[in-house]
Amino acid sequence: MKVEDQIVFTARHGNWKVADRLIDMEDEKVAHFIASVANTVNAKIPEYLTEVMNVAGIMSLAEEMAKKDLSDAVVALKSPGTARKLGGLVFEEDKKLRKHLTDVAKAVLVREVLSKKVPVDYPEEPLGEVRIVFPYNEDHINFTAFHLSATPPWRAVRRLIIDDKTPMADVARILASINESITLKLPVYAGIDVKGIDAWFGEFKKVKKAEIPAVVEKYRHFPAENYAPEHFAEHARVYALRKALEKIGLPLDVPAKSLEKYLEKK
Repeated sequence: MKVEDQIVFTARHGNWKVADRLIDMEDEKVAHFIASVANTVNAKIPEYLTEVMNVAGIMSLAEEMAKKDLSDAVVALKSPGTARKLGGLVFEEDKKLRKHLTDVAKAVLVREVLSKKVPVDYPEEPLGEVRIVFPYNEDHINFTAFHLSATPPWRAVRRLIIDDKTPMADVARILASINESITLKLPVYAGIDVKGIDAWFGEFKKVKKAEIPAVVEKYRHFPAENYAPEHFAEHARVYALRKALEKIGLPLDVPAKSLEKYLEKK
């Protein structure tokens, strides 16, 4: 049976009900749709981490750190003192498991602090309506992308059926995994010059504390319109932020792998 090219995102859990589908697989429309999905899942991840960390405490820390200017805030995010504070906000005694959760907490903190300073999400609105029939009666998260006529073909399935035994951190994991899948594919459909963005920050190798302001300054002067079509320039700016943070050693996105490793060992 031939699989129809389409992208579907459905989420059904408690009061959260979203169901949407894209069947017009023109590159620009795919880019806008998956950017909306990314914004949708990123907004929900912290809600699903409250069983394993003090999310309210992280948000409170973010409020405090966001009072600094951008460079100082990034320096503070990278500091050992912040890592220690985050270690105290995760609910885990085992040293290795705590490290996985602290990595996740750091990504939540980074995104929250920077969201008050610069764009961390794409310009599209998150999905918020039920536009198609849910594919499952059970509570679930489902992201399916079939674009087999594309070059290279894209086939992605991220699915979790949620029941009473499902750890909420596993829901956060699937949402983080969906975001990672989209992060890899969005530049293909939006025409974002990822290699060019890498080259823009190419002068920075192992960034020391003293060099962080220079990386931030380089990000501030990033000419996004030169690295993507006009209507995707703001998306390119988010990729530039992601690359700048990567150079500094900070995550913009919650790492699905860290949650996966934590859940495997629990």
